[in-house]
Amino acid sequence: MAAKTTFVCRDCGATSPKWLGKCPACGAWNTLDESLADAPGGKQSARFQALAGSTAARQGVKTLSEIEASDVERTPTGQEELDRVLGGGIVAGGVVLIGGDPGIGKSTLLLQALDSMSGQMKVLYVTGEESGAQVALRARRLGLPGTAVRVLAEIQLERIAAALEAEAPAFCVIDSIQTVYSDQLSSAPGSVAQVRECAAQLTRLAKTSGCAMVLVGHVTKEGALAGPRVLEHIVDTVLYFEGDTHSSFRLVRAIKNRFGAVNEIGVFAMTERGLKGVSNPSAIFLSTHGEPVPGSCVMVTLEGTRPLLVELQALVDSGGPSPRRLSVGLDRDRLAMLLAVLHRHAGVACMDQDVFVNAVGGVRIGEPAADLAVLLAIQSSLRGKPLPRGFIAFGEVGLAGEVRPAPRGQERLKEAAKLGFSIALVPKANAPKKPIEGLTVHAVERIEQAIDVVRGL
Repeated sequence: MAAKTTFVCRDCGATSPKWLGKCPACGAWNTLDESLADAPGGKQSARFQALAGSTAARQGVKTLSEIEASDVERTPTGQEELDRVLGGGIVAGGVVLIGGDPGIGKSTLLLQALDSMSGQMKVLYVTGEESGAQVALRARRLGLPGTAVRVLAEIQLERIAAALEAEAPAFCVIDSIQTVYSDQLSSAPGSVAQVRECAAQLTRLAKTSGCAMVLVGHVTKEGALAGPRVLEHIVDTVLYFEGDTHSSFRLVRAIKNRFGAVNEIGVFAMTERGLKGVSNPSAIFLSTHGEPVPGSCVMVTLEGTRPLLVELQALVDSGGPSPRRLSVGLDRDRLAMLLAVLHRHAGVACMDQDVFVNAVGGVRIGEPAADLAVLLAIQSSLRGKPLPRGFIAFGEVGLAGEVRPAPRGQERLKEAAKLGFSIALVPKANAPKKPIEGLTVHAVERIEQAIDVVRGL
């Protein structure tokens, strides 16, 4: 008898008895993958059933006002930048999902954190992609003693659960969730069903035992976590590793955190001794020009609670009948819109010019506060005249040509003044009420006013 198959959506995890071009649950196109159907009914192991039963017996329905609310206790990982992204450290019973390109440093950072925490709690490293000898070799290369780090090379879920029960660690790393499989399912390791079920079982085990757990996940070619999107909904925190493998700098970004702020970032530098936190990340994203150059403008962007100074560079060159619009680190569609605003409201035409915009250092800027700096960099490159030394700008530009305020403008200005910048061009609503020492602030309401101020400097 042929094995029964079903089709599972890799985005939402919904199932369909036949292939469809469009997922009936989430509406995504071409996301249904064929997999072996599993028989319904109680296929959970006796251990998981016992844990679930005892948990349900202890819980009851309560009024919200009667529930005691207290801040969760955090344990530092020994990596300050990682603690910043996590919101201060790991939380007992919390589950973290961390993804990134192969070779970017996920296993290295987690091994460093495990070794640092092994002096104050029991830790366990479960590796499914490497042998114990390979992990030990990496630890020797990083100069980690590893005297209290327990290692298990296993990919079967039931054996991992048994080891967690026997070892009773306070912190555990599963590297990676795509290699783990359960005997209760007939599909292959890495399939949607296996990834979803194994992640759910490990999360349940972490919640019931109080063990903080980190799941390492693969990413697709588009940069998203491989497997169903339900994986991100199960866990408490989702972190992404960003950066070019050819560069020594790495960014760890939080896109979901039930115990802290989202969109927080940690900055690391890859060294011979592993990943080291960068205390002043603004220095990474600023070029070291001897003299000011045309097409360069510095802005202050916010990444979570941290203001960062980033240099935006623009190159405007003759493009012929089909000019190109290319941006790295910024939204390309927004660049086309800003060029139209610059032409309509400031009289600066680039319709026959190639326009290239780049955020230095490989950082990605998603907030609209970069609009004003992008337009000033384009105008500087087009004129061939550099902006003054020590100049910064930030602000959102609307389609009507107005310059809108950016959130937490005072913090941005203070960060710029602290790093020695002396001239700031900001929206009028962000103008400081009290003068900031060493910083001259020019407040504008429209893009044409900003262009006039720059020409007069």
